[in-house]
Amino acid sequence: MQLVEPRPNRPIPIRITPLIDVVFILLVFFMLTSRLLPVDYLELANNSTSGSPVTGDPLPELTVTASGQVQWQEQTLTLDQLLPELAQAGIREVNLATTPDTSLGAFTLALSKLTGNGIEAHWKRADDKTP
Repeated sequence: MQLVEPRPNRPIPIRITPLIDVVFILLVFFMLTSRLLPVDYLELANNSTSGSPVTGDPLPELTVTASGQVQWQEQTLTLDQLLPELAQAGIREVNLATTPDTSLGAFTLALSKLTGNGIEAHWKRADDKTP
């Protein structure tokens, strides 16, 4: 008397349809749970809360215009004119703002030139509606 049926001599085929279903479900799961950011996304560290406004002079404010020039102390200067003036004044940290019609390229150029010259720039949001 045999209690267990003997195994068949032919190999048991692997069904591929359930495997494809599992892979598809995993793909959908990871696509929905991952954060997709644009490639040209620029993250700015806006850490202006570390210093107290009461304990020192306020940071100078630079405003980038639509033409790419920068306004500082009621003067409109190019970046090449501004950088030596900031170095001569001993300024190592500024607030960087923009006019409403300033392009992202002009802002990025000003930010990178300031950072490249050792000046830490904090982005100052123009209004609360700006994303």
